[in-house]
Amino acid sequence: MTAALAGESVPAAPVLSPMLQRLAAERATGALMRDRGTLYLADGKVVHAESPATPGIDVLLTRGGALRREGWWDAVAEAGAGQRVGRHLVDSGRVPGGALELCHLGALYDAAFFALAPTRTPARFRYGVAHWIGPVRPVPVDAVQRETLRRRELLDRIWPDAAGDTAPLLRTGRPADSPVPPRQRRVLECVDGVRTATDIAQELGTSAFHILVDLRRLAAAGLVEAVPPAASAASAAARIALPEVTADPDVALLRRLRDALEAL
Repeated sequence: MTAALAGESVPAAPVLSPMLQRLAAERATGALMRDRGTLYLADGKVVHAESPATPGIDVLLTRGGALRREGWWDAVAEAGAGQRVGRHLVDSGRVPGGALELCHLGALYDAAFFALAPTRTPARFRYGVAHWIGPVRPVPVDAVQRETLRRRELLDRIWPDAAGDTAPLLRTGRPADSPVPPRQRRVLECVDGVRTATDIAQELGTSAFHILVDLRRLAAAGLVEAVPPAASAASAAARIALPEVTADPDVALLRRLRDALEAL
């Protein structure tokens, strides 16, 4: 007997964004802007997503070999204003429809994972805004939230410490107990004490979430760890050139203006 027939209430799936849930119920069209990314909706479904934490669909298509870089920018120039870049890529024969859908769904779920991360920054929604990629394959909001939760649970099962998801990473120098798989080895080679998971994803032109999976497995194996916050801050400060200090702030300002004009 099911819980519903037994008179018991079935717990609802967790809602990652009440605003997103409400917009889906309203069948709204526009852009939901959050701290770590943007979700684009059409009739209440997610049609695209972007996040600075992960490579976009252009990188996945071009670095994956499905499309040449020039072909991407040609499509943007020819069809971007009409918000039909995706359709143009297929109609012009540059990208097979199936390859476009796979890359688009990969980019959408990847960016949504980061965009729906917990934040204290209020979200904003701009009605009527559409992305220039145009319609490819809309995804229900519930499916996006379920996949985001599944990914969070997977990462926690691999290694519960999320410090390495955003901080620079370094190798521990410990020997591996077993051979490192080729994909993880490529990621490990990019770990240099400066790059973050996002930097590595951009370097390799691949899904940032998949990089997180590999990095957590490497962390579980004791091969990588997050750079301590104090060390990371000191490294960043060392790369910043401090302005000349003088007792007369007006003189210092004039010198900076002079240097800037000379550079121009």
